[in-house]
Amino acid sequence: MTQQIRIHSFDPDAHRGPLPSPCVNICQMDAHSGLCIGCYRNIGEIIAWSAATEDKKLAVWREIKRRYGDNKRGG
Repeated sequence: MTQQIRIHSFDPDAHRGPLPSPCVNICQMDAHSGLCIGCYRNIGEIIAWSAATEDKKLAVWREIKRRYGDNKRGG
């Protein structure tokens, strides 16, 4: 449940300073969604993270939050 608590509670828009990686060391890609079951990122987002600008990281975090919410609603 660690990844759910972190993703659920982390507010990327309120965060100050460099955005943390969403990785929670549960690295397994879901064949149906194409997303990591731990951090809700796709493989392109995972690969690009270390070189991404803070604006891009913020966009990815916002997308993670959306995906997480969709998953919790069963979507």
